[in-house]
Amino acid sequence: MKSIKLLNLKLTNFKGIKSFELFTDGKDTKVFGENAVGKTTLFDGFVWLLFNKDSNNNTNFDIKTLDSEGNVIHRLNHEVEANLLINDGLTKTELTLKKVFKEKWTKPRGQIEHVFGGHTTDYYINEVPSKKKEYDDAIAEVVSEDVFKLLTSPSEFNNNLHWTKRRELLLEIAGDITDEDVIKSNQDLAKLLDILNGNSIEDHKKIIAAKRREINERIKEIPTRVDEIHRNMPDLTGLNEASTKTQIDKLSFEIEEKNEQINSIKNGSEVNEIKKKISDIDLQIANVRNEHTQNEQQEVFKLKTKLQEEQSNHQILQNDVRNLMQQQEMNKQRINDFERQMQQLREEFILNQEQYKEHEALQFNHDEECVCPTCEQDLPQDKVDEAVAKFNTNKSDLLEKIKNRQAEINKEGIALKEKVEQLQNENVTLQDEIDKITAQGKKKAEDVKALEEKIAKAESTVKPIEENEQYIKLTEEKQALKNKINDLEQSVQESVNAIHSEVTGLKEQQNKLQINLSKIAQAETSKKRIAELETEEKKLAEEYEELEHQLYLTEEFTRTKVNMLTENINSKFKYARFKLFREQINGGLEEICETTYEGVPYSSGLNNAARINVGLDIINTLSTHYGVQAPIFVDNAESVTKLIDIESQVISLVVSKQDKELRVETKENKESEVA
Repeated sequence: MKSIKLLNLKLTNFKGIKSFELFTDGKDTKVFGENAVGKTTLFDGFVWLLFNKDSNNNTNFDIKTLDSEGNVIHRLNHEVEANLLINDGLTKTELTLKKVFKEKWTKPRGQIEHVFGGHTTDYYINEVPSKKKEYDDAIAEVVSEDVFKLLTSPSEFNNNLHWTKRRELLLEIAGDITDEDVIKSNQDLAKLLDILNGNSIEDHKKIIAAKRREINERIKEIPTRVDEIHRNMPDLTGLNEASTKTQIDKLSFEIEEKNEQINSIKNGSEVNEIKKKISDIDLQIANVRNEHTQNEQQEVFKLKTKLQEEQSNHQILQNDVRNLMQQQEMNKQRINDFERQMQQLREEFILNQEQYKEHEALQFNHDEECVCPTCEQDLPQDKVDEAVAKFNTNKSDLLEKIKNRQAEINKEGIALKEKVEQLQNENVTLQDEIDKITAQGKKKAEDVKALEEKIAKAESTVKPIEENEQYIKLTEEKQALKNKINDLEQSVQESVNAIHSEVTGLKEQQNKLQINLSKIAQAETSKKRIAELETEEKKLAEEYEELEHQLYLTEEFTRTKVNMLTENINSKFKYARFKLFREQINGGLEEICETTYEGVPYSSGLNNAARINVGLDIINTLSTHYGVQAPIFVDNAESVTKLIDIESQVISLVVSKQDKELRVETKENKESEVA
């Protein structure tokens, strides 16, 4: 068990306390004072030192000292320092923590007054300045924030921790009970093993609830659907299925006979014979048209074929000229490039000639080259001869290099000139070819124009088919036969129309009977559907009843588990008791977590003294669970006649009207200190 004791706590300029040091020496301590003199501030300062919050878990609270008018007093350092004794069972260690919150003032360049620039916080571990992370890590090694809050305030568990978190923590302390353990404890629950099919109780409750909702919705829909089917069922008064089918078959036979009569009338032999004669005439007309076209259009076809050939040849010549001209233009561009290069070579040749003359005229300067640059005395003759020889060699090499470059320029210029002449000669040849082909193209264009004139003249003399005597005669014969067919069909159509009218009447009677037959079929389908829905309703009711039984078993399981859990959890506490479930009106159970003392709920009806002692009882158990004892601050301790026995250090904050300033008593000597 790790034990954390507060040895002393010092506040400076913190929430209105200018300076106060609480000496406890790790013992139980009482702090007396009337309201608003700073008792709770001690707890706030201790929590702020560790976790940057106040005792109510607020991070946004004002710790600065105010003047009599409620204004902040600037340039004050706000400090809290605590000395803790930590006993982990093997070693005892003292840990001193200090936090200083102060204002930051800067003097901008060019200004006289200092300007407020925010706040800074300094951290100290055993008087050594530390970074915030190092400071937080050191505290975390002692105890986590969540655990510390639960172990230092009797009201934290019941007032600030959400009921679901309280419930989880209690189950963690007592140890949860498995579903198998619950089922084994009650023989009535044995069926649940097969019903659950590997699911948990909670998951199966969700499955039951979902299925019940679905079945309820389906059962509610069935009467409406049955009623709708009844309302949409057709009236069958006077209708008989067998009689109706017999009448439909009789009408079908009569309609078939009428259609055969129509076909007989339409298939008259005289009309068919005339249609055969018309087909023969159409064949003769086609032959006359082909023969006329061959005789009249043959010359035009020949001319058009020749025209296409000449147009193609003319296009070929135009393409040849275009290709030759493109080649000629490319040659011109290359000639321009070569001439530009020749001009550059000429300019370089002239420049080299000038350089040659300049270097050829250079002479050895005896005065400059034969005197030592350091001592300014004449050089020995052998050094002079060596300098002269070196000068002549350099001059000769340079002149030779220039002459060699001149020879290269001549050679390159001659080669470029030859290329230009070659391209110029080639362009002359190309131009001759262009002129020749252009002349040929001109001749082809004249031939094309002449052919077009011949075709126009030939087409103007062609006689149209409509002027052919044989064509005119056959067309007149065909029209006469068509007129004869129309006359015959006119008399036939009148007979056919009369029979069609009879068929239409028969079909109308048949359609009415068919509608009645559909009504009978629809009514039969509706009756079958109603029977299916009634069967479905009965089946759903059985399924719902089975789900109700399963739900009863799950709730019985929950009640059994509640009793087992509650007994197990309550056994871990001396005074506090816990209600983990509430029975609802419908018999179901609702999960809750309500702390009680002697049957009185913590949240309603329990007095402050009982709340404090219940909170201490919970801290006792939590300390055992976490293996940590921490200083406990009991606010409003004056309401408690006697605190329950607790192994942790207790700092009681007691309201005392006669104590206008803070007064401290330890358990042994009850020494006082005045703020």
